[in-house]
Amino acid sequence: MKAEKEKWILLLVLSLIWGSSFILIKKSLEHFNPFQVGALRVLIAGIILFPVAISKYKLFPKKHIKWLILAAITGNFIPMFLFPIAETEISSSIAGIINSMMPIFVIIVGALVWKFDTTKQQIIGVCISFAGVCILAFGADDGGRFKLIPILLLLLATLCYAISTTTVKSKLMELSSIILSAFVFSFVLVLPSIIALALTGFFSEFSFSEDNMMGLLFVGLLSIFGTGLAMTMNYRLLKVSSPLFASTVTLLMPIVAIIWGILDGEKLTFLQFIGAGIIIGGLIFLRTKPAIKK
Repeated sequence: MKAEKEKWILLLVLSLIWGSSFILIKKSLEHFNPFQVGALRVLIAGIILFPVAISKYKLFPKKHIKWLILAAITGNFIPMFLFPIAETEISSSIAGIINSMMPIFVIIVGALVWKFDTTKQQIIGVCISFAGVCILAFGADDGGRFKLIPILLLLLATLCYAISTTTVKSKLMELSSIILSAFVFSFVLVLPSIIALALTGFFSEFSFSEDNMMGLLFVGLLSIFGTGLAMTMNYRLLKVSSPLFASTVTLLMPIVAIIWGILDGEKLTFLQFIGAGIIIGGLIFLRTKPAIKK
């Protein structure tokens, strides 16, 4: 019962944090280019978690290093660049909506790669919720224009998230959530993020101007809450639930993303209200934990 309550609390909190990340990406892009936003997001999270990584270095999972690298690259590096790139052409609310494809990819990756069993009830729940996501997409106030390339980039990012989620659940659950996050960002991703920043000319061009400071504020919030804290909570959610349940956070995120859009001047349509209700209704069917074949 305690674990059941904890996983729903984590789901709701993560929905609020990650649902807010799209507007923070949008605001960050007003000050930095997409590659700088992605690299800064990873680097700041790595710096913050570095003391934890150093203090727990003896627990570094050397025997599972390949799985740690796979989870880090697919879950915490590639998507950090794909989302900002895509959001230069489409709205933050549409990005949040497309990200809701993740449970579908979790089912596919889990079944094909890790041989997860998924119950009919869970599949129904995901389908109902995704129907709500589709309604949200049709009802979005984005002029009805859907650009193919950015949407494909977002789908690739969502697939990467699914690969990372199922990898963590299958191979890295022996580590605590905070230690896993610290190792991922501090030991695996700090150097690549520094290299990415150097290649964009960030270090040679940066100055302590008001514009840059405001940009760092938005990226900092994105890193601390949307990356470091959120990934730690996500790893904990994977411990107390299933990959499919954990991925359903992406079905609630569009609601939060659209609310932020309203506060940023966008309008919420009647169809979006309906879609949000259907998404929440679909989550009712996701209370059964799928078994993992040994």
